[in-house]
Amino acid sequence: MIGWLCERVTIEEQKKQVQQAKEQADSLLLNILPKKVAEELKTKGSAEAVHYDQVTVLFTDFKGFTAMSEKITPKELVKDLHECFSAFDRICEKYGVEKIKTIGDAYMAAGGVPGQNKTHAADVVKAAFEFRDFVEEGKARKIKAGLPFFEIRIGIHTGPVVAGIVGVKKFQYDIWGDTVNTASRMESSGEVGKVNISESTYALLKDDASFSFENRGKIQAKGKGEMEMYFVQEG
Repeated sequence: MIGWLCERVTIEEQKKQVQQAKEQADSLLLNILPKKVAEELKTKGSAEAVHYDQVTVLFTDFKGFTAMSEKITPKELVKDLHECFSAFDRICEKYGVEKIKTIGDAYMAAGGVPGQNKTHAADVVKAAFEFRDFVEEGKARKIKAGLPFFEIRIGIHTGPVVAGIVGVKKFQYDIWGDTVNTASRMESSGEVGKVNISESTYALLKDDASFSFENRGKIQAKGKGEMEMYFVQEG
């Protein structure tokens, strides 16, 4: 009788351990992939690439990052970057924006993937405002303490993309298309502390009283020629 009970307890413990391991694996997968894509991957063993007609893509970059890296230790630099990107992650979650990836000190995110919606442009711009404010607050603290700081440029563009998973190891959800390149150009053609948007993003937001705009006219963008750009601010 005692042996049977011990065996039953052991089986129950094993089941519990298996369930815990499954939950941990699911949690890790959701940290890497959007929930919708993760579910498809678990169910089918693969995830189809999807074309989206309209997605809003955001890029950020830090001005002064290289100079700052020469003045503080690598550990301190990574700590500052981690603090910023962790805040950006939380802000993206707040507005339903999908973090795509980080590339060095650049951060890339998109609204309208993998779940499509009609608010993606506004969601991304609102997130961008909070990115900017977070960095500005950090800059003020650094200046007060006499420490080196970095500043942020943010660029946003709306257009079609293809989204999906690449690779068989270290899965990564990513997006591709000229929209991504143009969003990057919006960032590099912007100014510190400003949110620079393209004409297509402006077209979606121009009637929204939540925002105000500064028409910059046609600005030369590397590899794209002259493009109409706007600085967007809270209305």
